[in-house]
Amino acid sequence: MRTKNTLFYKQKQAWLLDFSSEAISSDSSIFLADKIERKHGLVKYISSLIPDYRDQKSTTHSYEKILKQRVYLMMQGYEDANDAHYLKNDPIIQSILGGDLASQPTVSRFENTIDKRTIFSILYGWLTRYVQSLSGREQVIIDIDATDDPTHGNQQLSMYNGYYGQFMYNELLFHDGETGQIILPVLRPGNSHSNKWYVSILKRVVRAIKAEHPDIKIFIRADSGFSNAPFYELAEKESLYYAVGLATNEVLKRRIKRAEQAVKHLHLSQQEKHQHFIGFQYQAGSWHAPQQCYSKIESTGIGMNVRHFVSNIPQKDAREIYFDFYVKRGDASENRIKELKNMCFSDRLSNHSFWANFIRLIISSIVYEMFLIIKQMIRKTKYKKAHKWQIDNIRLYLLKAGGTITKTVKRIYIKLSKAFVYKDLLKELAFQ
Repeated sequence: MRTKNTLFYKQKQAWLLDFSSEAISSDSSIFLADKIERKHGLVKYISSLIPDYRDQKSTTHSYEKILKQRVYLMMQGYEDANDAHYLKNDPIIQSILGGDLASQPTVSRFENTIDKRTIFSILYGWLTRYVQSLSGREQVIIDIDATDDPTHGNQQLSMYNGYYGQFMYNELLFHDGETGQIILPVLRPGNSHSNKWYVSILKRVVRAIKAEHPDIKIFIRADSGFSNAPFYELAEKESLYYAVGLATNEVLKRRIKRAEQAVKHLHLSQQEKHQHFIGFQYQAGSWHAPQQCYSKIESTGIGMNVRHFVSNIPQKDAREIYFDFYVKRGDASENRIKELKNMCFSDRLSNHSFWANFIRLIISSIVYEMFLIIKQMIRKTKYKKAHKWQIDNIRLYLLKAGGTITKTVKRIYIKLSKAFVYKDLLKELAFQ
């Protein structure tokens, strides 16, 4: 007999769907987030930097718990604060977070309590924590990049950006080029140029690093949007090594004209791809001194591909600097920004307040850092395939695992399927 729960009949058997079980969760691997937090304490550290002026006698959820809830649920793929309404009865999530979940209004009030002073305090603390992680390092590579966050409402400092052709916020991100860590996440008004504020922020970052690690070598990588006079002055003053893109102009076109003609001739005569590097001294009108510039001139078969960059890295030729250092920022910076935006939801900045949206960017950055720890844990295992997983793979293959929960007086059992594909990997991570 067909009932309202009947999906279909197969080989005379009725397949039925029912949502009445109370002990099953689709997010049973959320315990991994809590294990990482217990060891590294990132959420606890950031929440300690947020002053709580509420009457504690009438407070149900601490700021630490609210922040933990946002981070854990975003790690599981729940990017909206109102997702808590649908997860309030999930037995594993409830147990991990220690009781009832904070409601969407509670989360919203938390985000909107954040002001400029608090944001600056968090950023200072974030940088301090990063600097402390550099112990034993001989060098650090700082990748600098910016990205757009489209806005869709009447949000503070949401402005039209002609380059992107939309109303937006502008994120400025400093990454560690070797480890992937976010050195600093910065939210800027939508009409900000790529290089707005970045030199003054970079100065703080460099000086904070040198104050704790005076002998460390600092390398900077950035595209042409960050090539400006204040940067080169800072690099000279602070003894920074760098490779920075340079936008083309008429002067540069004239400098490479003969080399471009030669490469084009070789391509036409030999019908083969040719690539040539040249180096020269160049000083833009606003620069305080000439800089060593390089141009990559390449015939592609469909036209010429020319790239200019500026570098002071010693004992390396142009080809080495370009391929062994500069172009690696594509993976080190741009791909990581994609993970932050698309997989950690940093583009969901839908609050009215600019500072409330800034804390959302910081929350997404915490989520990114938590996943970075999981990546590091995975690389310690024998599962080579998983070593290249991005955040969405980790979420799909490891964290989104169905399981049941059983509670006794002294124990809580989380039981996953015997057929779970990556059970051995998850087990190894759980007991690392």
